[in-house]
Amino acid sequence: MTRTDGPPPLTPERLERAALRYLERFSASAASLRRVLMARVDRSVQHHDTDRVEGAGWVESLVSRYQASGLLDDAVYAEAKAASLRRRGLSGRAIRERLAARGVAAGTATAALARTDRDGGAETADLADRAAAWALARRRRLGPFRPPGQRELHRTRDLAVLGRAGFPYETARRVIDGGTEEDEME
Repeated sequence: MTRTDGPPPLTPERLERAALRYLERFSASAASLRRVLMARVDRSVQHHDTDRVEGAGWVESLVSRYQASGLLDDAVYAEAKAASLRRRGLSGRAIRERLAARGVAAGTATAALARTDRDGGAETADLADRAAAWALARRRRLGPFRPPGQRELHRTRDLAVLGRAGFPYETARRVIDGGTEEDEME
C-alpha cells in the first residue's frame, strides 16, 4: 500500500541527485555513501513499496560509476581524514578504528596513515603518535599544560584521557610526566 506522506517515490535520477548533494556537503567513503543511499532506498520501500533489490542495484551502479570517475576514492578520503584526526591528537590505533567504522579497508587505512605521518615529518609511527599525544594534551590542557598546582592532582585522570584516545601507557606517561615537547621529540 502506497502512503502519501513522506518522501516522493525513489527513481534513479532522484537517487543520483541525492548522492551528488551528499558528496557536495561531505567527504565520504564508498561504504558511507552506500549506507546513506540505502537509507533513502529503505525509506522509499517503507513509504512507496519500492523494490529494495532494484534500489540496491541503483545504489551499486552509482557507487561504481563514482569510483570509476574518481569522484569517490577511499584512499583520498582516508588520507584526508587521517591527517585531520592526527592534527586533533588521535593515535594511529584510534584513526584506524574510525576509518574502519566508515567502511575503509584496513590496508587502505594503514597506507593512508603512513603517508600522513610521513608527510607530517614523522620518521616513524611511534614519533607521530607521540606528537599526536602532545597535541591532544595541549588541546585538552592535560599534564604539563595544566597549572602547576593541579598537575599531580589530575595525573591519573590525564593518563586515562590519553589511554582512551588509544595511546599506549608509556606514551601517555611520557607526555603527562614529561618535561617539554621539544625534549620528547628528540
